[in-house]
Amino acid sequence: MSDAKQIIVIGAGIGGLTTAIHLSVQGHHVRVLERQSQVGGKLNQVTLDGFSFDTGPSLITMPSVLRDLFQAAGRCLEDYLDLVPLDITCRYFYSDGLILNAWRDHAKLAAEFARLSQHDGEALWRFLRYGRTLFEAAANPFLYSSLGGPFDVLHTFVGYVLRGHPSSPVDHTSTWLTRLRAVLAALSPATLDQCMRIFFKDEHLRQLFDRYATYNGSSPYQVAAVYSIIPYVEMMEGGWYPRGGVYTLACALERVAGELGVYIETNCNVRRILVERGRASGVVLDDGRVLRSDAVVVNSDVVTTHRELLSPAVSKKRYLRRLERLEPSCSGFVLLLGTKKRYPQLAHHNIFFSGNYHAEFEDLFVYRRPLRNPTIYVCATTRTDPSQAPVGCENLFVLVNAPYLTTESNWRRDAPAYRDHILDLLASYKQIDLTDLRKYIVCEAILTPEDFKRLYGANAGSIYGLSSNARMAPFTHPGNRSKAIRSLYFVGGSTHPGGGVPLVMLSGKIAAGLVGEELS
Repeated sequence: MSDAKQIIVIGAGIGGLTTAIHLSVQGHHVRVLERQSQVGGKLNQVTLDGFSFDTGPSLITMPSVLRDLFQAAGRCLEDYLDLVPLDITCRYFYSDGLILNAWRDHAKLAAEFARLSQHDGEALWRFLRYGRTLFEAAANPFLYSSLGGPFDVLHTFVGYVLRGHPSSPVDHTSTWLTRLRAVLAALSPATLDQCMRIFFKDEHLRQLFDRYATYNGSSPYQVAAVYSIIPYVEMMEGGWYPRGGVYTLACALERVAGELGVYIETNCNVRRILVERGRASGVVLDDGRVLRSDAVVVNSDVVTTHRELLSPAVSKKRYLRRLERLEPSCSGFVLLLGTKKRYPQLAHHNIFFSGNYHAEFEDLFVYRRPLRNPTIYVCATTRTDPSQAPVGCENLFVLVNAPYLTTESNWRRDAPAYRDHILDLLASYKQIDLTDLRKYIVCEAILTPEDFKRLYGANAGSIYGLSSNARMAPFTHPGNRSKAIRSLYFVGGSTHPGGGVPLVMLSGKIAAGLVGEELS
């Protein structure tokens, strides 16, 4: 194309690859620069002695976002990925001995809830109706559109109340009054936990729904009720696993990008973003090369980018201080355990809940110390895909939330003892016998918040960018376009619309649209 522009994307994470694909479809020449030896960013993979571990996201939700990207690229998703629906999205183990299965089938899920109380079995249907109206109201301003500011969001909400969303996949028969109530629910000052208490009586179910705040690294006792769309979306569209591991998603996007002519250079570290006359015009690499472009898209942490990749001469100190005041999301402590024994009571995804959820989030966001009695997530992909471990073996991805890094953090000192603490806690659950887990571990690795900072440039080691604990978080997250530097754009979990695979992909679509508008 005669009007094709040169665009540089810094970082080959899921957001960067998504942006590159959309920009290539627009007809631009796209070059992706990745400092690691492989693409994927935090969505990565480790292989140890015949065991394969996904080290980042382990669950795919909102597959419609994936399909939209492949369709935009003129591709069929099934030619690149084998997405397997999970009958049990997650199995929950409670400290009092209860086991609860989160079934994909709504009738079976309602029956599971009804085992605890008839009221809560019926409450599931009320929650799903509430979630649908909330998603209708909030999805467009908070997920699918560029977030310009509160007034833009207000304008979108008013348009929804008056006209609805004609393109919505949901049968739209609501009145303006119903839509107004949905908007008020989206703007509710209640927390996620307070919202769940309206629907469910049993504390086990309240804890189950509260857990979804951790999907974007936040606390259910602080994050706004609008984030109840997270469990709604997962329950409506289900949980999915790409056969071969979640890392196959990164490989699929890399393949599509290559077929479209995107040039991806790995082991390539950007030293500085070149800014001339107030416009991003390229990058300077560690090896001294200067690469020119018409726009720069950054798929790295927004705070880290302003602190390390922009010269003090062009970086606004006031804006950097504002970014640094925003609370990072939580981080994570990860054990990768290859065992020569299988544990059939585990589902693909498993949660071992602690007995005191309030104390967990106090440790996480108030005291900012390793959690004394954490909830533990265990992923065993061999349930769905035996190829991920040797025959008769298990590949266990074990994750607990961890506070973002502070001056008191010392994971090099604390990690070995904390690893033993986690294994002791897993052995304490009576519903499943994990007492011999140590005995059968044949290989292992540990990832700490310090590793997330070192490997991925994550601000304070945060996994999801910024937390959403502040009530105004949807309006204060950095936007996808720099307000101070022309032709500079941001994608990824630290920018709008937030963390998690589908939202990061949506940020890539939004950013590509903004670049296209500027360069057209």
